[in-house]
Amino acid sequence: MNTTKYTDSNIATRLWLSTAAVFAAGAFIYSLFNGELQVAVIFITLGFVVACAGSLPAYLVLYKVVKPIMQRTISLQQKFTLLAVTCFLITLGYAFLPACSELNAYNNSYNWQQFFEALGAISGVLFAASIAAIYLNRKAISSYFSQDIYTSPPTYSSIQPNTINMEQYGQTVLETKPTAQSVQNKILIKAGVTAALILLMLIPVSFIQNLITERQKRQETIVKEVSSKWASAQTITTPYIVIPYYTDSISENSKRNLILLPDNLNVKSNVLPVERARSIYNVLLYRSGIDISGNFHFSLPKEIDAAKLLLSEAQLCVGISDFKGIEQQVTARVGNTDVVMTPGLPVSLDTNGLAAPLALNAGDLASNTPFSMSLHIKGSKQLHFIPLSTNSNFEVASPWQNPSFDGSVIPVDKNAGNNNTGFNARWSFNSANLPFTNVLLGKAIKPYDDLAFGVSLVQPADQYAKTMRSVKYAILIIGLTFALFFIIELLQRQPVHPVQYVLVGLALVIFYSLLVSISEFILFSHAYFIAASATVVLIALYTKSHFKSWKTAGIFFGILAGLYAFIYVLISLEDTALLVGSIALFVVLAIVMYASRKINWYRPALVQDSNQLTAPAV
Repeated sequence: MNTTKYTDSNIATRLWLSTAAVFAAGAFIYSLFNGELQVAVIFITLGFVVACAGSLPAYLVLYKVVKPIMQRTISLQQKFTLLAVTCFLITLGYAFLPACSELNAYNNSYNWQQFFEALGAISGVLFAASIAAIYLNRKAISSYFSQDIYTSPPTYSSIQPNTINMEQYGQTVLETKPTAQSVQNKILIKAGVTAALILLMLIPVSFIQNLITERQKRQETIVKEVSSKWASAQTITTPYIVIPYYTDSISENSKRNLILLPDNLNVKSNVLPVERARSIYNVLLYRSGIDISGNFHFSLPKEIDAAKLLLSEAQLCVGISDFKGIEQQVTARVGNTDVVMTPGLPVSLDTNGLAAPLALNAGDLASNTPFSMSLHIKGSKQLHFIPLSTNSNFEVASPWQNPSFDGSVIPVDKNAGNNNTGFNARWSFNSANLPFTNVLLGKAIKPYDDLAFGVSLVQPADQYAKTMRSVKYAILIIGLTFALFFIIELLQRQPVHPVQYVLVGLALVIFYSLLVSISEFILFSHAYFIAASATVVLIALYTKSHFKSWKTAGIFFGILAGLYAFIYVLISLEDTALLVGSIALFVVLAIVMYASRKINWYRPALVQDSNQLTAPAV
């Protein structure tokens, strides 16, 4: 029989040094597996010393706490639980300040999600090291907690009225009935452990969020890769004519450019969606045929001398953002002349574009000159236009049923997604709502990207965004499920072990992993139904195996199914999500308060009669 006597300082020192050693060893292994050899060497050499120095406040707290825990008249298991709760509270204190640094105040608001994620992750790692230290020293702690429960063998005369003598197998067993204070203490400890486990579940939840972000970035990478080989988003700048001129003398230093814009412009575009499969993703692309027509009216400003215009060097220009998207040779007809457009622009009105020389003469300056051209291009995600004309009309039609009209202005008329016919949108501009006239020179020659407008082809199945929105409600589902388990175990007087809480919590967390993986192959709504059904059935069957009651399992099944249905409604809503969520949470709280109204929180008889403290035989 082990007769070693342990003191307060001995137990506190053991826990302190063991926790520091476990933390340093874990950091070393983590750094080693992540390929950070230099960091691993630092942890193996200085990690233990640094961990010991940093945890000195924890040692002082343990030194003051272990003796009061040992002196309490509760079972050995309860003392271990109380010690674990103390360690968890200490780790929360260490995690609080680093978590506060993740709040990132912005616009007078704080990112509380990052705060709780950091708090749960840091405290979880430190708490795991503490639990490991308790396990490594379990024999010494057990001996310390047990050594002063009975200072001398009890006699029959010393038996209190709340004890019962029982003869079992020839030995006298002293059984102590649980007092109201001990039951109340156990409820508080169990509630604290449950709350700690809820926070602990934030660690795997944060891993799931990282997984979703990683998969989303992979999708974006694949979309960019395919789009770069096909063609990126296209922005078309409508045609204009560039005419060089001399400001004073005939010299290169006085040479400037004059830009003439169309008086009237009509643009019609037909966008045909094209889907390309890459890996497990479908990338949405498009082809478009664009017909452009209009006329130029050469009305020169007074400060421009027509004699100084270099009409022989005039060029017709049109802007296009990505040359890879040009599928056919671009030919424009100006007046009665056909010209072939080639890459390169004479002015910095656009980054990329096509230009063609024009054979203008003095007679053209006094007349209206019609023009027309057709563009056959391909691109991805969006098609935008920059309207360089005093009066213009744009029409864009497509069989795609999920457009997003964006840019500087919205269509004056649109027919989007009716009767599976796609959309047809129209924009109209005039000289009164554009910041230029039909002649640009000097500082007016600049990019007009802020006038861009158009349409984006949207893929409605954005499964990663919806999954990320559902993960934000994970703490709600885990908290309500754990609270339901806690209330049921009080009502049915059948305790649920913390390990069982963790298993249920992991099942709730794996739901999101199932959701993101299944939704990559089928519709999000179908994936959500499959993942939620599997999780609810699993937890209901596990509940049946523990409480031995189909009624209790049915209660869990119904409540969890309702919770998942409620979360699906929330992530499907946009403007009214906050209102519906607030009302539903109020209703849930009211139901919990009503269901727990008859619980005597001081004496709910949580412990079965067989789970009692026994004394040594007399």
